[in-house]
Amino acid sequence: MNRKTDLPPPPYFHLDPEKAAERLGPPADTARFARAAARAAHGREDLARRGYAPDGRKRLRTFSTWEICRYLIPVAPAHFRRVLKANPDLPQGEGQGGTRWFTLEEVVSLRNHFDSEGSRAKEYKPYRPEGLPAKVVAVANFKGGVGKTSTAAHLAMAAALDGYRVLVIDLDSQGSMTSILGGTVPDEWSTIFPLLARDYASHVARRNRIRAAEGQPAIPLDETLTAAQEARAEGIVQKTHWPNIDLIGAQLNLYWAEFQIPVWRMTVGDWPLWDALPNVLEAEGLLDAYDIVVLDTPPALGYLTINALSAADILLVPLGASFLEFDSTGRFFDMLHSTFASIEEGDNGQRRAAGLPEQRFEWDAVRTVLTRYDASQQADLANVIQAYFGDMMAPHRQEFTALVGQAGERVSGIYEADPRDFNRDTYLRGRETFDRTYADFKELLIACWWRDAQMKGAE
Repeated sequence: MNRKTDLPPPPYFHLDPEKAAERLGPPADTARFARAAARAAHGREDLARRGYAPDGRKRLRTFSTWEICRYLIPVAPAHFRRVLKANPDLPQGEGQGGTRWFTLEEVVSLRNHFDSEGSRAKEYKPYRPEGLPAKVVAVANFKGGVGKTSTAAHLAMAAALDGYRVLVIDLDSQGSMTSILGGTVPDEWSTIFPLLARDYASHVARRNRIRAAEGQPAIPLDETLTAAQEARAEGIVQKTHWPNIDLIGAQLNLYWAEFQIPVWRMTVGDWPLWDALPNVLEAEGLLDAYDIVVLDTPPALGYLTINALSAADILLVPLGASFLEFDSTGRFFDMLHSTFASIEEGDNGQRRAAGLPEQRFEWDAVRTVLTRYDASQQADLANVIQAYFGDMMAPHRQEFTALVGQAGERVSGIYEADPRDFNRDTYLRGRETFDRTYADFKELLIACWWRDAQMKGAE
């Protein structure tokens, strides 16, 4: 048998230290970071604008008759066209002949018409029981690169296409979700931070009233907290290019909250910092204004993530089919248990002493979601992960497709991709992988609402 003997040596053999030093460059000082950051900021703006219109704003594409009848409104295309012809006051779309193109605002109007005039046997609007608050969904894992933001963004978009009103809160100072949704966040005062600060300031105000009655000096509020008392969600929530998705965005200065929150807690030890975001959602009426609130969290179990998890009704934990991500996710659950069990133990000690009922953290549902799945190479490990997580794992494995990759390059979601830009099979395959992820989530969502409605009716 002939063996090749002319293979080149490995690239790490015979390296010359002197030549390597010539390419090394001078030592890096802190100014080097500033230059790198400035260049990255400029590049980030250029790349982000790939999905923007020439005027620098994001625009949501229009939807064809085929898409509307296939994905958005359960009606046959021929009947859809007859209804438009018989009701000239309805949006007629753009284009000629059988295929017309409609904005999502127009789709909403058409859905409302079919819901009021169409067959009672069909569901033109998604299930949403009256008199119950929005469901809060946190997407979290303290390992980065697991598809957390992508999953959160696509669930928000799928829910919006389905007819739900969605609020997205970006809690990650990297602001990736904010970029996807075209948000503009000049500083931390346009993030969730001032609303969290207001919750602390309100708690201090209550404590000061008690202290005044006891003849004790007031706990002072600094300039930041004084200003935060005037913060309101209506001044922070911003519209997006999706008519039924609103956003509280994030930017780098939001990370300051991770340092400020523990300082507040040390100043006033009985402030329940984990309740700040739940309090904000309720006090600002956001649970009534929307159907779903999606929380995109940082890749760390910090104070912002703890707030998100405390506020959540449903927790989704994305991970890839690799040993390291499985191991990291297991440690994430271990840390969740340690963190919230210690909060319960400490808080309930004070509650028992005050004669108050004990607090227990509880979630309607928790599911792990397998992302970026490659069936040709990862099936065995995915089956092992499925076996260990059992019914805590979502049944659908979210495959990585060409549609997902190209959408990411444009800083957008696959639901924003125009089918005309892709091979039909590529589009259908890419769309299906997230449609199935959304179907799993929607089943959880409506089950939680239905159970709540039954419990409310039994009271």
